[in-house]
Amino acid sequence: MIINGGLWSCSQIDVSGSRKAVVIHVPYRLRKAFRKVHLRLVRELEKKLSGKDVILIATRRIVRPPKKGSAAQRPRSRTLTAVHEAMLEDIVMPAEIIGKRTRYRLDGTKIMKVYLDPKEKNSTELKLEAFSKVYRKLTGKDVVFEYPVTAEA
Repeated sequence: MIINGGLWSCSQIDVSGSRKAVVIHVPYRLRKAFRKVHLRLVRELEKKLSGKDVILIATRRIVRPPKKGSAAQRPRSRTLTAVHEAMLEDIVMPAEIIGKRTRYRLDGTKIMKVYLDPKEKNSTELKLEAFSKVYRKLTGKDVVFEYPVTAEA
C-alpha cells in the first residue's frame, strides 16, 4: 500500500508474520513541528491503524558527488551517509541513539549495532524489529537495535 499526496507519502512494510509497519514521509521543513507532537501523533495513528507500528520520517534528498572540475559543492547534509544517519535518528525518534558499533564479518557482511537510551525502553522495546526492517528497506543496510547492558554492583 503506497499513498502519495503531493509532499506526503506513506508506505506499508511487512515486519514479521502478521505485523506491519506504516512509514509516513513528512516534508523536511515540517520535521521540527512533527517532533513536538510525535508521541501523541504516533499513539493516535497506531490506535486508528490497529496493531501496525507507525514511523514518521522526514523526506531528505541525496545529491550525487560533483563531477571533476565542477565548482559546485554539495552540502554535507545531502550526502548519502548524512541522509542515512538522519533517517536512523528519525526511525527511533522517541528514543535517543547513545552509541553505534559496526561489525565486519569474515564473509564481508556488515552489521551495525545501535544502542538506544534505556529511558525510552518502555515505549520502543516492542518496535525494535520494525525499526530494523524499515531501515533495511529504506537504505539496504542491516542494523540491530539494543539497549546497553548496565553492570549493577
